[in-house]
Formats: sequence, structure tokens, C-alpha cells
Amino acid sequence: MTYPVQMDVKPDVSAHFDEATNTISYIVKDPASNHCAIIDSVMDIDYAAGRITYDHADALIAEVERRKLTLDWIIETHVHADHLSAAPYIQQKLGGRIGVGDKILVVQDTFGKVFNEGTEFQRDGSQFDALFKDGDTYMVGGMQGFAIYTPGHTPACMVHVMGNAAFAGDTLFMPDGGSARADFPGGDAGELYDSIQKVLSLPDDMRLFMCHDYGPNGRAIEWETTVAEQKADNIHVGGGKTREDFIKFRTERDAQLDMPRLIIPSLQVNMRAGEIPRDKDGNAMLKVPVNAL
Repeated sequence: MTYPVQMDVKPDVSAHFDEATNTISYIVKDPASNHCAIIDSVMDIDYAAGRITYDHADALIAEVERRKLTLDWIIETHVHADHLSAAPYIQQKLGGRIGVGDKILVVQDTFGKVFNEGTEFQRDGSQFDALFKDGDTYMVGGMQGFAIYTPGHTPACMVHVMGNAAFAGDTLFMPDGGSARADFPGGDAGELYDSIQKVLSLPDDMRLFMCHDYGPNGRAIEWETTVAEQKADNIHVGGGKTREDFIKFRTERDAQLDMPRLIIPSLQVNMRAGEIPRDKDGNAMLKVPVNAL
């Protein structure tokens, strides 16, 4: 597929790092208007205490309000397994439409079974305002964005591109961080390699913004790189590494990884577009499936 790349459009990108989950959320502003999008917001949780707060989301909201921006989109690059989305909270405060990849239906079906959700849990993506397919476009003010389908980490992963900025989700990490795991239900190392090649086929000077960074080898947290830097230096796929080499490495590496600390609350909330599930009495309530992940 040929994607509608517009390298002459240079959005203003504001990054917000969440230390508790090593997540970077972004405010992306159309350079020609006061319209913006928010990418991969975070809702704070004290899992041990079962307490939800909104400090990270409030910082995003405060910046949008201080800069007098209009929020058009709240975009999830995928159903995150390591942090909870604050999309509904932000939407209530600022408006905007919540969007995710259309393969959310696969994720909802898979994890609807894991969490033994009843028929009241809709598995049709209706919790979101927009379901993106590969190549779909949308507008942030006068700036066109588009989605690239990038499965492998999860079945619903998408990279979102606005002008000369691409938001990679978990498809790629910084060059010294490599790539994300591919062993979650519906993940596939071969698909992840193929998806990464789609991203690396974008122009060399395309800015790439990561969803996570863990500061490998003690370096400071970083989140911005380029396609050229990834092609040359990414430790998992750079320098011409083959698909077979990547699958072997990724499969062996994933077998050694623990489950993310917040995977159980994250999946339940994020497959609902950031809404917390409720019990039959209407109380916010999370389930813990035993030996199911």
C-alpha cells in the first residue's frame, strides 16, 4: 500500500513521560492551527490499593488548556498491556474522538473469554468512536494523519503518522532498545518483523516517537529517533538482520520475560476504551483470572 506521507508538514510534538509505567504520551499539534491530538494517554493506578488517580492525564489536559488548543483525537496505538488509558477522562474534559485499530474486535474476543465477560460486554469496538483500517486517514485541524497496520506485538497495533512524525506504539523501541515482545495472545514474531519493515520503508528523515523507553544500560530516557537511525542501529532489526534471525531471537527472548506488572487491569480497561468494568451493582471492579495468561 502507498501511504499519503506529507514530510513538508511538521507538527509540534510535546512528550510526557510517565515514570511508573515508562510510557510516553504525546500532544501533537497541527502547525497551521490550534488543533491537536493526544496519543497513548495514561491513567494512574495503585494496583495494590485498588486506587485510580489522574495526575498524568491532568498534566496533558493542563497543557492543552494552557495553550488554548482544540482536541480533535485521542488515539490509542494498541490495547496496552502495561498501562491504563485515560481516554474517557480526557474526552470528558476536552472532547475529541477516541480511535483505535479495527482489529480491536480480535482483542475483545480473545480477552473477553480470558476475563469471562458476559454478554453485556460488547465485542464490536463500539466503545470507541473510530476504528481505523490500514491506510485510513483523519484530520487534526488542517493536518492529515493516517494509520499503518502493524500487527505482531498485538493483533490491533497501528503506527500513526502526522506530517513528518510517526508514533510507533510498541512496534519499535529506541535503537538500543530494539523491539517489543510478540508472545501475548495474538502476537507473532514474524508479523512483527514484517510490520517493522513497513515502518522502515517510510522516508529516512521521518521522525519516530516511541511509546516506551526503559533507559538501557543506564542512559537517560529518550523517545525520539528517525527511520534512518532505526535502519542503521536498531539492535533487533537494524543493519539488514533477517526475518529468520529476528524470529529466533524474539522467540527466545520472550520466553524469558515476565508478564507486565499491570497486564491484568490494563487489558480489562483498555479493551473498553479506558472505561473501568463494573459489577452487577455498578461498582468499579477488576477481575483476576488465575493461570489464564
